Amino acid sequence: MSKERTRNGQPRQSEGVRAFKRGLDVLHEVNRSGGIRAGDVARALDLPRPTVYRLLETLEELGYIARSASDDRFRVTRRALSLGDGYDPGVVICQAAAPYLADLSKKLVWPVDLSTYENAAMVVQETTHSRSPLSIDRGMIGKRLPMLRTSAGRAYLAACPARERDLILDHLRRIDEADDRPFLDQGRLDRMIAETAARGYAIRSEGEYNPKTASIAVPIVRDGAVFGCISIIWIRSALGMEEAIATFVDPMRSAAAAIDVGGAATAG
Repeated sequence: MSKERTRNGQPRQSEGVRAFKRGLDVLHEVNRSGGIRAGDVARALDLPRPTVYRLLETLEELGYIARSASDDRFRVTRRALSLGDGYDPGVVICQAAAPYLADLSKKLVWPVDLSTYENAAMVVQETTHSRSPLSIDRGMIGKRLPMLRTSAGRAYLAACPARERDLILDHLRRIDEADDRPFLDQGRLDRMIAETAARGYAIRSEGEYNPKTASIAVPIVRDGAVFGCISIIWIRSALGMEEAIATFVDPMRSAAAAIDVGGAATAG
């Protein structure tokens, strides 16, 4: 069966290929502009506004662009920028953090994770679950952790700049997962952010995500930017939160402060 062709004899593009090309064109225009509104993208590319809005929403959902709450402009994210230089900043910080995580695991025994923010979730990049004799979950690499119901997500939200936090929370509200709704109550959310920021670490202690476990997370922060979070996870029935805080927080803070994020900072 011959392919359908245009008047000049070239193979006609399928709808899927055409949509993919338009998506790349939109991403290129957002990157080129440094910050642009949807209507301006439509005019620059001579595309219908509804088409551009759909493509922008898809790129935002995939984590390649983000819309500013203050000026309604779209800008590319670190995930999109990492396409240009062939590596992901998450990989850089993962390599830098690995020795510190191994050391923490030896000292604290319970499994330790490093996670980074990606598209409305914290993604586990490195873990000691496979080495910890107390782990109950070995397959953690690449696991997506909800922002509002895990200590890693809470630590990231409390430590990141307010503008970034507003964008993430707007994204979570649009996704509208049923399990997140109670935690998006404004009063509850404000208390969580304030308490976590004041402590300098986040906790999960009420079975919000996994009823069998509890966790503590410490953010890795440099010059106001959060590069990831270190979390420790344990079985709730084996250890109380007060004892866990007394045992885990200081070593975790020391590790977070010592990790060299130079490569990740350059990539971002």
